[in-house]
Amino acid sequence: MMRPHRGLDPSSVWAQRLRQLEQRLRAKEERIVVLETENAVLHLKLAEYQGLAGRSTNEVLQLYAAHGQQMKFQRSSVVTQLHGAIKRLKQDLKSLHSFALELSKDFQRQSKACLYQVLAAVQGIQLHNEAMQMFQIKAFDLEQSLQEVTERYEKEKQKRKALHNSLIELRGNIRVHCRIRPLLPFDDVAGHSQDRQRNFSEKVAYAADDETILVKCSRPGHASVNKTFQFERVYNDLESQDAVFADVAPLLTSLLDGYNVCIMAYGQTGSGKTYTMLGPQLEGNLAFATEEESELGIIPRATQEVFRLISEKPPGSYWVEVSVVEVYNNEIFDLLAKDSCGKVFGVRRDVVTTREGKSDVPSLTHETVENASEFLHLVNKGLQLRVTHPTLVHANSSRSHLVVTLTITTVVLGDNFGTLWEDEQTSQRLNKEASFTFPQKMRDNKSTSSSRASSPVQLEATEKMKQVKTRLQLVDLAGSECVGMSGVTGAALRETSFINRSLSALADVLGAIAEQRAHVPYRNSKLTHLLQDSLGGDAKLLVMLCISPGQKYLTESMQSLGFGTRARQVQREQVKKKNFSVPSKGK
Repeated sequence: MMRPHRGLDPSSVWAQRLRQLEQRLRAKEERIVVLETENAVLHLKLAEYQGLAGRSTNEVLQLYAAHGQQMKFQRSSVVTQLHGAIKRLKQDLKSLHSFALELSKDFQRQSKACLYQVLAAVQGIQLHNEAMQMFQIKAFDLEQSLQEVTERYEKEKQKRKALHNSLIELRGNIRVHCRIRPLLPFDDVAGHSQDRQRNFSEKVAYAADDETILVKCSRPGHASVNKTFQFERVYNDLESQDAVFADVAPLLTSLLDGYNVCIMAYGQTGSGKTYTMLGPQLEGNLAFATEEESELGIIPRATQEVFRLISEKPPGSYWVEVSVVEVYNNEIFDLLAKDSCGKVFGVRRDVVTTREGKSDVPSLTHETVENASEFLHLVNKGLQLRVTHPTLVHANSSRSHLVVTLTITTVVLGDNFGTLWEDEQTSQRLNKEASFTFPQKMRDNKSTSSSRASSPVQLEATEKMKQVKTRLQLVDLAGSECVGMSGVTGAALRETSFINRSLSALADVLGAIAEQRAHVPYRNSKLTHLLQDSLGGDAKLLVMLCISPGQKYLTESMQSLGFGTRARQVQREQVKKKNFSVPSKGK
């Protein structure tokens, strides 16, 4: 029995062998049919010749009788010729009979040979079927083993991820995720005249797995070098907004557990930061388009998740305020401030450090919102005021850092944050008491704009009612860019200078924290001063790196990956829960 060659599918080899045997069997059967046909023809001819011989014998006897009668009279030449013909006919008949016998014997031999071959083929097929069944059983066992190993691997992977997150919590490290955007049409456009011969559409950044990025670094005249970067999570260019938010959502639960959270998008211009944070650009006054809900970014999804979590709590136990600011040319602008006519326009604000060492923006507008739609409506208003400018890299490049802050005020009973509401009666009692102390505009389902000083957060209920504030900061940083690549001039060039300086100051702050210096230069930039609390360890911080995969942006992508690597190594103090504010005395 032939054994299949290694590397070939055994079933295909046996199937091919079976087809060959079947073809040979059909050929033999066709040969048998031909021989049987010829034998039948010969038998017919033999019967014909035998009949002819019988008739000839009768004729001969008659001729002999006639000849006997005629011999008495004369010899005839015709009788002699007929006698010769009869002899030849007999000889032919004898030869034909011998040929028929040989043909029959040959047919029997070939029939036996074909029968033996068919039996051998059937036995071979049976053996092959048994071997195939054994292979199928082995393959099934291997598939089951592989499935079990895969399930164990996934369980161990989840355990490892949970332990890693716990380690990050204990060390106070910064979580760093990295997202690779797809190649886009404008990636084919060359930026520098001396580099026009290079293939800018070549993909050089890949997601090796969900925690590793592989970058092919090559320079003209030098060998290609592969560099790898490790992060808590890596998203390839095919992963959706859903996959990105799935890893962000667990942080939002921390908001209601008493922790501040900051999510920051970092990367070069055109790397997909705004798409990751906001999704498709909002238009008009629509909060979001239902048909594009799958494309929504982190900011609208995070807000929906926060309000979903709040909806599971007793009514009146939480309320949410939102502020939207941009840092443009190292100045802070309040994008929700209104003029005397109620029209929203950007007002310059300043950032200060409080006595407790926290950063604060006096007179910053805080709007109370009661659902995600109200929030998205306000954010959309702020986005319409955000500064953008077209460049060679991106047609709608953001020229400022956007910081959206959700402040959640939690009303608690007693000193235990984990037991906000003891029972239904207590919940109803506190809701009744809080109804006299919460802002009147909130009870009327209307948004209110106020400064932090006049924000409706001072409860005057009972000694047992306390409150705690937690913040969710969602930051869409302006993109770092190379002037030669972006082609900006004039005012846009000045904007680029401020952007790059503020991002450099951000890197300096992280470097100072990593080196545990006595002085951290938060005030070198309004951006770092504004984010001082989140950077310094007062919040769970997630940095979402966004990079371009093309050769054209290799230098900028390497800079972003280097920033993420340094941020991941920063060890801060363990993030602590917010302390309860001092309860207000009842009147």
